[in-house]
Amino acid sequence: MNKEIRVVFMGTPDFSVPVLEMLIENYEVVGIVSQPDKPIGRSGKMSTSPVKEVALRENIPLFQPVKIRKEYEEILNKKPDMIVTCAYGQIIPKEILDYPKYGCINVHASLLPKHRGGAPIHRAIIEGDSTSGVTIMKMGIGMDDGDIMKQKEIPILDSDTAESLFDKLSVLGSELLKETMPSILDGTANYIPQKEEEATFSYNIKPEDEKIDFMKTRREIYNQIRGLNSFPVAYTMLDGKRMKVWESRIGIERNYSEYGRIVSLEKDGICISSKDGEIIFTMIQPEGKKKMPARDFLNGYPNKEELLGKVFK
Repeated sequence: MNKEIRVVFMGTPDFSVPVLEMLIENYEVVGIVSQPDKPIGRSGKMSTSPVKEVALRENIPLFQPVKIRKEYEEILNKKPDMIVTCAYGQIIPKEILDYPKYGCINVHASLLPKHRGGAPIHRAIIEGDSTSGVTIMKMGIGMDDGDIMKQKEIPILDSDTAESLFDKLSVLGSELLKETMPSILDGTANYIPQKEEEATFSYNIKPEDEKIDFMKTRREIYNQIRGLNSFPVAYTMLDGKRMKVWESRIGIERNYSEYGRIVSLEKDGICISSKDGEIIFTMIQPEGKKKMPARDFLNGYPNKEELLGKVFK
């Protein structure tokens, strides 16, 4: 514990919370920066970020700049010795990067230089990676391009979703930062430049990334579904209505002349043709309804045999 070190923390989602709580326990967190509140749903009710909730609970000064590149004076006024960012969501200006004695340190949910950007966890699963991890890095001017101090790798299980991998890497990030902090403060940390030729980018998920393309392979569809679970959730269209798909399993390999057609109804779900065989939807959410096992949807369908031959679009 070193309460003489003044830290400003910058983060927004649940992923950031374990890192923030570790810092509060071990250092003097003099300010917290989070994204502005945003309206959610049809009601327009303003959401509060998980990081903001911690700030309010711990009675730590909170800043929510709309554009941090223009609104950073309050942060510098806190005279931080170090700034730590973790899934904050805005590019940090040079005026902030150059200020702290011990630099600006970022906790990033990938094994840099792979998966720079705002959606490294989603993209790692969608792209079928076998491993992921956390990188502790000194922030640079570019997107996640700073020098690496420490990394730790974990396997991505076939059963992992974006949500489960978020949880694992969130805890890992907190532990790895705690392990790395003493070397940053005593000047013994190693700073390893990233290999630019190995960099890949994982930009934020766009609406077009959410729609299932049945011209893809079974494995690609399976990875897309679990890579978007539990947010924003993959979807397809049936009879002109949106159906979210939360979970699936890979069916048998088979050649089909048409993709996206319902070819059979299984005990646990709906079997659909894809580029190289069958994908079975096992957990779905029909438009206007709650998430449910696909078997419940089938059991509640007036004449489920009518589904056979219908095409998801």
